[in-house]
Amino acid sequence: MSVTIPDEIVKASRLSEAELIQEIVLMLFQQKKISIGKASRLLGMNLIQFQHLIASRDICVHYDVADFREDLKTINALYPQ
Repeated sequence: MSVTIPDEIVKASRLSEAELIQEIVLMLFQQKKISIGKASRLLGMNLIQFQHLIASRDICVHYDVADFREDLKTINALYPQ
């Protein structure tokens, strides 16, 4: 699914497209809508880079069993045995 953000909103935010996407992903992560692994992948960052980003924003890391399971799936998909 694609979402179109009106130019007026983008201009009002004074953010580039990449910055706006980053803000949306950070918001979704902060609201526990996506895992840390998913957020880092959406931003094209490795986990350490993403952890530095959220630390710079004073965003707490929330990592639970569901996050762990999702990360295990990703690892297994990337590195099949």
